[in-house]
Amino acid sequence: MKRGKKYVEAAKLVEKSKAYDVKEALDLACKTSTAKFDASVDVSFRLNIDPRKAEQNIRGAIVLPNGTGKTRKVLVICRGAKQQEATEAGADYVGEAEMINKINQGWFDFDVIVATPDMMGQLGRLGRVLGPKGLMPNPKTGTVTMDVAKAVKEIKAGKVEYRPDKVGNIQMTIGKVSFGADKLAENFKAVYDAIMKVKPSTIKGAYVKNISVASTMGPGIKVSSDSIK
Repeated sequence: MKRGKKYVEAAKLVEKSKAYDVKEALDLACKTSTAKFDASVDVSFRLNIDPRKAEQNIRGAIVLPNGTGKTRKVLVICRGAKQQEATEAGADYVGEAEMINKINQGWFDFDVIVATPDMMGQLGRLGRVLGPKGLMPNPKTGTVTMDVAKAVKEIKAGKVEYRPDKVGNIQMTIGKVSFGADKLAENFKAVYDAIMKVKPSTIKGAYVKNISVASTMGPGIKVSSDSIK
């Protein structure tokens, strides 16, 4: 892959074979950002799990201490008084069958769906559409709930979901370059703790194989797990 001049120069600041201290790695991720905008900073975990096994297909959500720096549009599918609760909590869109029909017709102007359990029967029919996009509500991530107000407020405050890909990697955004290393480190630690907390009991050997951080369009930087406290 041919890289631009800015990327090549930024990559020279990173020692490929070195695993950096968490804050040092995040500071470097900020310094090596080549984007003209306030780039996101992502963390990637390579885990020793097999997502094909139910007990190892870990999934969950966490509210980052400093948020993500992104504004997420929330759609709440619910009925009756719950619609007022969702609206007052700051949901961008609220409705029931009419919203489901709208999605079925190709509307996707939202980032997260929160639904009450009684609406999942109807919403479940769109599984083939919502599933591949990672938009189907799930009790494990707190997006299928009767407490729609709490769910909306947490998402707006910086709640992020984590789930492995087919080979056991988890990638998440932990903030923006403008956050600086200290705030990014706090978010990183929250994510790390959450993933360690759901370690499957059937894992043999090392659970975390590799951790790296990078800004949007920036080079990857390895993180030393020994530096995480």
